[in-house]
Formats: sequence, structure tokens, C-alpha cells
Amino acid sequence: MKRFYRLLLVVGSWGVANAQDAPPNAFTLQQCIEYALKNSITMQNMVIDEQIAQSKVKETIGIGLPQVSGSVNATSNPTLPRFFGVKQRLFGFSGLPASEYPNFFPQLGDNDVLASQNFFQLKNSLNASLSVNQLIFNGSYLVGLRASSAFKNLAYKSTNQTKEQTIEQVTKAFYSALINQERINLFTNNIARVDTLLRNTSALNKNGFAEEIDVDRVQVTQNNLVTEKDKFERLQTLSLELLKFQMNFPMDQPLVLLGKIDDISTNVNLDDYLKEWDYKNRPDVQVLEASRELQRLNVRNKYAAALPVLSANANLGYSKQATTFGNLFSNGPDFAEVQGVGPDKLYPFSSVGITLSIPIFTGLQNSYQLQQEKLRLQKIDNSYKLLKSSVDLSVKQAVTSYENSIQSLEAQKKNMKLAEKVARVTKVKYGQGVGSSLEVVDAESALKEAQVNYYNALYDVLVAKVDIDKAFGKILTNQNTQK
Repeated sequence: MKRFYRLLLVVGSWGVANAQDAPPNAFTLQQCIEYALKNSITMQNMVIDEQIAQSKVKETIGIGLPQVSGSVNATSNPTLPRFFGVKQRLFGFSGLPASEYPNFFPQLGDNDVLASQNFFQLKNSLNASLSVNQLIFNGSYLVGLRASSAFKNLAYKSTNQTKEQTIEQVTKAFYSALINQERINLFTNNIARVDTLLRNTSALNKNGFAEEIDVDRVQVTQNNLVTEKDKFERLQTLSLELLKFQMNFPMDQPLVLLGKIDDISTNVNLDDYLKEWDYKNRPDVQVLEASRELQRLNVRNKYAAALPVLSANANLGYSKQATTFGNLFSNGPDFAEVQGVGPDKLYPFSSVGITLSIPIFTGLQNSYQLQQEKLRLQKIDNSYKLLKSSVDLSVKQAVTSYENSIQSLEAQKKNMKLAEKVARVTKVKYGQGVGSSLEVVDAESALKEAQVNYYNALYDVLVAKVDIDKAFGKILTNQNTQK
């Protein structure tokens, strides 16, 4: 048991050491996708759009809540407006004794109209009020609640569509970089093999068993391989830069890819895909359906705009008047007490009411606006029909492309094995002196071409698999499954 625990400790330490030796910026395909979904500028903007949609829903809900506002107004009138009235009626309601009427404007009769200073109101006034308005019924508000929820749903569907596009772009860029890395490794092995052949041919030439032209042929092959390798190395740098861009990864930091291209499955069960196929699985269809529902609510909103609006309101507050502006804010005496009313007192006021607003004639504006919204809905319906036809075509194209690429991959795989066999046999024959260097060079060139064609076909299969997942709306489903 002690030996077993020691062995377990050694194995565990070795695993920790390997994990620590891994480069800090080494990513698998899944890690690249997760990084892109978190850091991509496009995805960040889509998340912000979702937050805006959520705030829009709360804003719409707030319209139906009580609207409360307060105000304070202090006014000074250096010159009060003139007062117009009938003498008898004016003083009959003034609270003064009837015997005092003649003392005011004695030259006028009781029924004469007078125009004089407004001695019923002081020059300075203070008002503080609180208003409450509650919406009771509004058809547009009820439709707006549903529209705000539909708008939020549209934002979520748009986020899923952008997420699908991000996964597609990152996956293809990752496959491209991984394929290029395999090509570079391929050229490295080929260069090493041709370099060995070059040394052997040079030795045979020095000993008189090979001609100088044989050495030149092998040298030309090696030079071509080195040039091709340099070309793919530059292409690999560009592929990694593209992947960094899709991920929004820092361009000045190195990025190492983990995994082998041969470990990636290229199998697709088309029968299962066709059995579970539904247009609604595709994010672009979901976005268009959400847009159509939102437009339907716009049409209903135009109908609701012709309905009455009922609301309740209440106002309460206090007012005060004074002979000077400063006395509005002081507690000192300002005017004489009349009928028991103390000086500088704040007088309350209040009111409640219900308002019913009925649109009768609006110049046919609402009718034409309704017509416009119906036409926009018709355009969306037409776009939906066009999208379904486009989806059907993309599904057929994706299936055909995948089947053709699989068939091509199998053929190129057989060709590469045959080319490897021919190159091996030709090299053995040349080493035994029964073959020519020209045959070896031709065999190496054929092998290189077969290997490049194989990896090109493999990349085509991987891209076709991504395209068929997109056509059937499986990209997000597969992503959630891998998580």
C-alpha cells in the first residue's frame, strides 16, 4: 500500500507539473469560443442591448404607476392688474357692512362698472402644491406593455443570432490555424526527409555512384519545400491574427492552439438532423418572428390610439400672500387679523377629479398611420416567406457540400497513403541502386501534393460541418451540449 501511495503521489505531481508547464495563452477550441462570447465587442454590445430592453420594459410599466410631482412658486407683482366689477355686487360679497358701501367710490352708483386697483390681492404670493395623476385606462398603454416585452424578446433573439455568428467565425478561424499548423509540421518532416536524401545523394556523387544532376534535382526539391514552408508560416501568422480578431484577443500577445486536427470529429448524422429539423431552430428565423410579433403590436397600438383615455388626478397644497416679498418667508405680522384669521398663515387648498379624453377627429392621421403599420407588417411577412425559401436552399446546399467534401476527403486520404507507399518504395529502390533520383524527386513531389490536398479536403469537411450545423440551427445546441 505504501508503494501504491508513493506511485499515486508521483503521478499526481507529474500531472501538476505538466499543467504548470502549459503556456498561459494556450486555448482549445471550446476555450476560444468561450473567450470570444465573453470579450467580443459585438457580444458586449448585444448584452448592452438586452439591458436597454429590460430598462425599456420597466419604463413602460412606470407609465401606469402614479405620477407624483411637486412645485413651489413665489411670485412678486410690482403692479397688480386692474380689477373690473359692479360696485354693488363687488362689495355685497366683500364681507363689509352695507353702510360702508358709499365710502368707496361715492361718485359711482351701485350698478356702475368700476376699474380700480386690485385691493383683494396682495402683491406677493407663495404657493406650494403636490399633484398626483393615476392612469386608469389607456389602450395604448396596455398594448405598450406587451410591445415592451416583445422588444425584450427580440433583443434576446438577436443576441442568440450574434452568438451563433461568433461561434461560427471563431470555429472556422480555429480550424484554419490548426490546419496550417499541420501543414507546417508536414513540410518540416518532408524537408527533413529530403535533406537526408540530399546528403545520401551527395555522398553517392562523391563516390561516383550518382551524377551531379541528381544532386541538383534533390536540391531543387528541398528549396521548393523550404519556400512552401515559409509561405505557410506567414499564412499561419495571419490565421492566428484573424482568430485573435474574432475573439477580441490582444493582438500583441501570443496565442497557442491546443488540440490536434485528427481528434476533431467530422461525422454528421444527417438522418437525425432531418428528423429534428424545424425552421424555428434557426436564430435568424427566431429574430424575424420576434420582429413580426412586434410589428403586429404596432398595428394594435394604432387601433388602441382611437380609444378613450381615463385618468384620475388630485392636487393639494398651501398658499400665502404678503405685502412684501420677504414676508412670504418670515413669521412676522404682515396684515391685520380679519374675522379671526391670524397673520402669515399658510392656507390649504385641494382638489380631486377624473378626466376622460375621447379622440373625435384627428385629421385622419391615425388612419394613415395604421395603414403604414399594416404595410410594414406585410413587408415582414414577405421577408419571412423569402427567408424560409433561403433556409431551404441553404440546407440543401449544406448537405450537398458536406457529402461532396466527405467523398473528396476519403479519396485524398487514399491518395496520400498511396503516395507515401510510392515514395517509400522509390527511396528503397534508389538506395539499392535500381532506381533513379528523378523517380525519387517525382515521388516526393507527388507525396507533398497528396498531403496538401488531403489537408485541404479535411479543412473543407470541417467548414462544411460548421455550415451544416448552421443550416439546421445546431450551432447553439451543440455549444450548450459541450458546456
